[in-house]
Amino acid sequence: MTTAAIPSSAPSSTWLVLLCASRFATSLSFMVYAGALVPAMQAWGMSAGEAGSIQTAFNIGYALSLVGSSWFADSLGAKRVFLWASWATALTGLAFAFFARSAESGLLLFSLMGLTQGGTYAPSIMLVAQGVPTARRGAAVGWLLGAGSLGYFASIALAAWLAERFGYEAAFIACGLGPLLAALLATPGLRGRANLVAGGASRRLRGAFRFLADRRSFLLTAGYTTHCWELLGMWAWLPAFLTASLANSGGAGVRGLWIAAAIHLSGFLSSLLMGRASDRLGRRAVLVAMGLLGAACSFTIGWMDGMPLVLVLAVAALYGFSALGDSPVLSTAMTESVEPGSLGAALAVRSILGFGAGGAAPLAVGLVLDQTGGMAGTMGGSPWGWGFALLGVGGGLATVCALLLPADRPHRS
Repeated sequence: MTTAAIPSSAPSSTWLVLLCASRFATSLSFMVYAGALVPAMQAWGMSAGEAGSIQTAFNIGYALSLVGSSWFADSLGAKRVFLWASWATALTGLAFAFFARSAESGLLLFSLMGLTQGGTYAPSIMLVAQGVPTARRGAAVGWLLGAGSLGYFASIALAAWLAERFGYEAAFIACGLGPLLAALLATPGLRGRANLVAGGASRRLRGAFRFLADRRSFLLTAGYTTHCWELLGMWAWLPAFLTASLANSGGAGVRGLWIAAAIHLSGFLSSLLMGRASDRLGRRAVLVAMGLLGAACSFTIGWMDGMPLVLVLAVAALYGFSALGDSPVLSTAMTESVEPGSLGAALAVRSILGFGAGGAAPLAVGLVLDQTGGMAGTMGGSPWGWGFALLGVGGGLATVCALLLPADRPHRS
């Protein structure tokens, strides 16, 4: 399979800029439920477990979409699959925005949005892999995922502000328009890009399961799985934790969600910095550092309820930075470990494992909160501490996987 190289100023190439802009717009709907979680829980009369199940349904749908889109991107072309998924997400995003008005409808429509939105993720990474040389690929993937983090910031901040002032319905509608904007940006933006198609199904199947025999691919897949457990659980529950912490400290509840949004700004920064750092320092070194830091934050932050607010927020920002910092590195390393013609199939296997585990994390944390006294901690101690510690297990295992990776050489461009 042949690929077209892009100019040396990779992050500023027009098609890549528009691809990143589309990623940003799609992400405007990704965190809308987390941003409006507390008002929606009150309006719909949900327990923490029920609230977590809606986010889990989205994550499971997202995982299934990742698998299907990754697999078919090899045979149909990443560009084609990406555009199809973008327009499907525009439709389901509008459906959720205007018709999710109860726990039941929210569960159904949010899961449908996850089922389409996941189809934009892996094909976008494949488009970058097809057009960016290895020496600059970490930075380019960092730009792509960083644009998503910036969208998460806008999503949760806008949803929190609107839900507090006008109700969760306004938040759903405003953020639900994001995927439509994404499709309108991506369609002309990718018009000049080739739709590259790989070889036969047997070749893709062999490539998909190559990680079972190859040490580096296996460890990258295992590390991605445990990373997703920690990251998706943190994304779902950290805004609610900060809201509770500010309420206990006398702060306004909406400020907690705004400050939680800053977590995604730190995630945006880490995507840009860590992708570039992995080009210069090597993939393994960055993965070890981010895994250790993320696990430390998971095991710490839940026990900080009631501590000085400045300290809690500082750790929360560090948590957002570390939990997302390994995402572009893991994805870049996979594009280098699998032959291009089988990359989509390999990403499909990685996706079902990673987002399958990550999809269960919000529900698991919600059940821990219910069993340990609820979000108010009526049984004493810190239910939040136990909930986030459960996520920290994933960060610890991701660190072990990174440590076991074979040494790699930095790229010197």
